[in-house]
Amino acid sequence: MYELELLFKQHTHQNPISIEELSASGSNRRYFRLKGENNSFIGVEGTSVAENRAFIVMTNHFQQKGISVPKVIAKTADERYYLQEDLGDTLLFDAIAEGRKTGVFGEAEKELLRKTMVKLPSIQVLGAEGLDFSICYPQPEFNERSILWDLNYFKYCFLKATGLEFQENRLEDDFANLSNILLQSKTNTFMYRDFQSRNVMVKNNEPYFIDYQGGRKGPLYYDVASFLWQAKAQYNSELREELLQLYMDALQKLTPIDQKDFREQLKHFVLFRTLQVLGAYGYRGYFEKKPHFLQSIPFALENLKVILQNEFSEYPYLLEILKQMTELKQFREMSLRKPLVVRVYSFSYKKGIPNDNSGNGGGFVFDCRAVNNPGKYERYAHSTGLEESVIQYLEEDGEILPFLEHTYSLVDASVKRYKDRGFANLMVSFGCTGGQHRSVYSAQKMAERINEKFGVEVHLVHREQNIEQKFPVKA
Repeated sequence: MYELELLFKQHTHQNPISIEELSASGSNRRYFRLKGENNSFIGVEGTSVAENRAFIVMTNHFQQKGISVPKVIAKTADERYYLQEDLGDTLLFDAIAEGRKTGVFGEAEKELLRKTMVKLPSIQVLGAEGLDFSICYPQPEFNERSILWDLNYFKYCFLKATGLEFQENRLEDDFANLSNILLQSKTNTFMYRDFQSRNVMVKNNEPYFIDYQGGRKGPLYYDVASFLWQAKAQYNSELREELLQLYMDALQKLTPIDQKDFREQLKHFVLFRTLQVLGAYGYRGYFEKKPHFLQSIPFALENLKVILQNEFSEYPYLLEILKQMTELKQFREMSLRKPLVVRVYSFSYKKGIPNDNSGNGGGFVFDCRAVNNPGKYERYAHSTGLEESVIQYLEEDGEILPFLEHTYSLVDASVKRYKDRGFANLMVSFGCTGGQHRSVYSAQKMAERINEKFGVEVHLVHREQNIEQKFPVKA
């Protein structure tokens, strides 16, 4: 941190007014926003000097070529720390969020995607001209070793985890065939390698490339496949075709291509990239137990099903296994975006907290027992929280209303995020002593509010009263 402050002071002749650590990337680097009176820079601390050097050298080279990348402002002598231009906080991933969630992209979102694909050839072709690929990290060129490593990553971390039986020697033969076909595309171009919407910043409505330090010499097709067939991007076939055509037209201005041949070779990279992604999802999800990656698997599988409609006569056994894999029961039962269903319960603590049959762990459980209990009065002994006399008592007493306001703020935030992220189940439970007055009133109000505010399907169960009610999806 001190080194970044010192760099800032050396460059601006002022101390930074504020330093904010930003969310970490997938690498071992740390990012900070350092602000002065008239300046704002992104400070980077990286333990891998080779990785830092790759980024710094590439950035300076790309800048000279007029490519949209952040400027490197200053660096320490050992290249452990550097300052770069602050491009703001808007990732392309976030700028097209509505389209990703719904599959329907607005015109502004489409225009950003178009600009991105038109700019991509510049970093691939112009960026490669005169670039010293020996500085690339961790290796200078896309090669057979990296291909086979990714294919075996898929085999061991995803395919084997499905339980599907296969003949490993035959699969390896087809892996070798796929590798040979991919390596036919050797060119003196820059392969970004992780080209996706999280690695594009948007400033003044223009895309800027970031996080390309893992790039190397390699074929153009890889980046196109990575971006247009990104698992959760949800580009429909019409939009994908438009973006692909825009890319090829822009590429044609920089280097001659045969568009028919380009499409034919691209399909092999799309298949390869999809298998690579499934390997990553399998490792992060099945082995590291990170649910976000498991939730992405259905999207990648849907992509794969479409890809398998192409003819791949070069590796018949691989295709046979992939088709069997996509038809496995556990994947047939997956839905890309099941609508959210919220289950709301009232219960008695004496009889235990309700079970969560969805297998997601039970969600929110709120304890109503601190609220004044109408049940201590004889006149309410045989009533429930659904009846007007009890409702009037609770609301006039006043304790239940601020209690519910607190629960609303918590549950509202989760319902919104669950909808955004495509989650299918949320459970909210209210408990009291007998599961008759306070918890029933609270659960009823919560269920009505969620259905009214968010329009989602809500299943309400007053367990101890043996009452169930379903609130359907609102149009």
